[in-house]
Amino acid sequence: MNVVIPGLPDLDWTNGPVPASFDDDSLLLTAAAGTDWTNDAFGGPQQHAATALGFAATGDFTLSARTRVRGKRTTFDAAVLAIWGDRDHWAKLCFEFSPQGEAMVVSVVTNEYSDDCNSRVVTDESVYLRIVRAGAGWAFHASADGIEWTFVRVFRLDFDGPVTVGFLSQAPLGDRCEAEFTEISYRTTVPTDFRDGS
Repeated sequence: MNVVIPGLPDLDWTNGPVPASFDDDSLLLTAAAGTDWTNDAFGGPQQHAATALGFAATGDFTLSARTRVRGKRTTFDAAVLAIWGDRDHWAKLCFEFSPQGEAMVVSVVTNEYSDDCNSRVVTDESVYLRIVRAGAGWAFHASADGIEWTFVRVFRLDFDGPVTVGFLSQAPLGDRCEAEFTEISYRTTVPTDFRDGS
């Protein structure tokens, strides 16, 4: 299934298509049961059944979107902005539902094993997420209004090959997850300071 989003480079799937639609500036991705990305830090089985709808990352840029999950939420389901190199090198910034029943901003950076970090609780039904690429580094941010951005983390991927950046829905424990992305923005400019809210 081809999806075209105005203002974004050409999009393709990292692991085959899932039900998806783009209408009235809203991208909807529906994850099937048991789909996720994880490289267990304790050596458990890897999981890469989820698929991202993304573009080939070139140069410096920012990608942001307002994210929410439609309907009742299940533990670990999420709307995600994702970076994919290969099975051992990827990252994701998630609007995820915690085991404690709270919606949270969660980030995962994987260089062979996953470094999983809970950032903050979100009490609204949606949150803005942003990926920044600047040179060899990456930054994650979150925002309540899409104007003032809270720093989440900076990192590098230990990977020299092509990287895909885009959108993902995950449902590790639930029957499905409908992730919605609106106000999608792609720019070839990046903040000069990752920690000053810009």
